[in-house]
Amino acid sequence: MANMWKDRAMSTRVAVLVRDGVMPMELGLVHQLFGSARSPSGEPLYEVVTCAVVPGVIRTDADFPIHVERGPEALDGARTVVLPASHEPDETETEGRLPSELAAALARIPDGARIASICTGAFVLAAAGLLDGRRATTHWKSCDHFRRLFPQVELEPDVLYTDDGDVLTSAGEASGIDLCLHLIRRDYGAAVANEVARTTVVPPHREGGQAQYVRRPVPEARISTTARARAWALEHLDRPLTLRELAAQDSLSVRTFTRRFRDEVGLSPLRWLTRQRVERACQLLEETDLSIDEIAAESGFGTAASLRQHLQTELGVSPSSYRATFRGCSSAGRGEVPPGVAGGTSVSGG
Repeated sequence: MANMWKDRAMSTRVAVLVRDGVMPMELGLVHQLFGSARSPSGEPLYEVVTCAVVPGVIRTDADFPIHVERGPEALDGARTVVLPASHEPDETETEGRLPSELAAALARIPDGARIASICTGAFVLAAAGLLDGRRATTHWKSCDHFRRLFPQVELEPDVLYTDDGDVLTSAGEASGIDLCLHLIRRDYGAAVANEVARTTVVPPHREGGQAQYVRRPVPEARISTTARARAWALEHLDRPLTLRELAAQDSLSVRTFTRRFRDEVGLSPLRWLTRQRVERACQLLEETDLSIDEIAAESGFGTAASLRQHLQTELGVSPSSYRATFRGCSSAGRGEVPPGVAGGTSVSGG
């Protein structure tokens, strides 16, 4: 078992490709989160390395540089490549054109690897053609410019991150935390991701999209929120919930509640509720011996057939396959973890 986890870690190299103008926070959060993921016996689950198009001194947006020893050859064996933003825009952000050296570096990424961006790192993915016809996000301040340069990309400006299977994007710097935790969750399940979140003192899931951080021209005075309804819903996931019941928790009409909920969370109330039920079902599949029928009831899906349908839609796997994959991650000695579970949905709020 110990050797299995060690071999698994060696196959999950995370390479962070940095450019001049990199933000130390974005670089550090990738190392901190992936570096904190551990097997039941305490072995690191990822090898995290930093590389640059040209190794050497790399400028940051702070008052100190960093020295990067590895060049683009570090991308050769990577299963995940992360592209942080740069505060020194090049032709990628000004013209939507990929510099030749950067294009050559990206070409070294192995087939089947996944590539993720933080903040305006999405401009690099778009300039490389990796986002054509796909959903993506970037920092809300850059959304209009992004749309002008890359109209072929389906930009989602309100979410914290998007997951299109092998290509993922996130919004501002802190959204990189949400994205990294999501990737860890995809690889090793909620138990490992939640432990990483506890270790680094961040929430395993953040409510809402980045729309809540956009400055409004005229703020609404004394506006009520939908937080009470969300908290109440999480305590009653095991039973059918209606929009009228949810709206009543915040003393709002259904119409007003639905509008404010979408403004705050970036999802419709029913879409958010489905996500929470899927998360509850995944937790129960990992941490309990309940039957599929019992988990369907506890998570509010009612029937095993409904649970199977929703997990297949959200995660691309059946409940039994999910349990077989991730039970070994939450406790020692319960079986090998296969090479990950594909995502494929655009995600708001982690």
